[in-house]
Amino acid sequence: MVISNGPAPAAAPESCTEARQHPDGFSADQAFLAVALAAVSWDGVLSPAGTRALRHAIDYRQPFCTFSDQELVQGIDDLLQRLRLQGAQQLMLKAARVLSPQLRRTAFATAAEIMRSDGPLQPDERNILSTLADTLELSTADTQAMLGLMEVLHAPVV
Repeated sequence: MVISNGPAPAAAPESCTEARQHPDGFSADQAFLAVALAAVSWDGVLSPAGTRALRHAIDYRQPFCTFSDQELVQGIDDLLQRLRLQGAQQLMLKAARVLSPQLRRTAFATAAEIMRSDGPLQPDERNILSTLADTLELSTADTQAMLGLMEVLHAPVV
């Protein structure tokens, strides 16, 4: 870190954080990742299917696909520390409040996809998604359409 008396030049982010942070302490990319991470670990278990779904959800998505492995691991580690302190549901709900209206539907669909990755949605998962939808101020019609699509995407082939 360099300390200077003059105005600081704009610098690229050094980790999985953007320069602008919400008062809750999340940047937009951290908030999105927090919702996804909480969806994987809501029950205290990082299942192989859920972990693969999380990785898939961020591998191709901007800005995560531009992060080095080290930056991504550091960002996830930072969020895991918050998850341990707050719990998955609180982390998810705090992060959800930070998301822009444009990212809210994407975050909900990502959380639903991750929760659905290891089998049909359980009653607790449905309750968490319902609370998330309320926090994100999504309509029932939108969330039901997204959940219906998850059933189509995860339908057995045989």
